[in-house]
Parts: sequence; C-alpha cells; structure tokens
Amino acid sequence: MPILQSFGSVSVRMYADDHRPPHFHIAAPDFQVLVRISDLTVIAGEASETQIAEALAWAQAHQEKLALRWAELNERG
Repeated sequence: MPILQSFGSVSVRMYADDHRPPHFHIAAPDFQVLVRISDLTVIAGEASETQIAEALAWAQAHQEKLALRWAELNERG
C-alpha cells in the first residue's frame, strides 16, 4: 500500500487491486476515510473537515496525479 503523502500522523494512501470507484484513503491513528478521486468527496468513513483539510488540499492540487496512480495500481490489462 503506497503512502503517497504524509502530514504528520495523517497519510494519503492508495491500495493496489482495490474496488471502484477510483479513490484514495486518508488515514490516521484515529480515523480512515475513502475519498473519490473524481470530485474529492468522502465516500466512506468519518473524520472532521479539520482532520482531513490538509490532505484534501494536497489532493486537489494533485488530482491528475492521483488518477494516474490509480490507473497504474488498479487498471492493469
């Protein structure tokens, strides 16, 4: 499970051979959420906006990179 970026105890991760829709995980010791890449919407898990704000800001700036990484890890032919 590649860690794509870390912010203190919070990390942005992506798993290989994961389920659709294309998404990434924001994880910390006390929470984990799944975020859809296409619109950066939390689709599973719970965390406050303040807990995930820095990771979502990073994701917004790197959305294209996240989509490409998803394709590399999950859409092999």
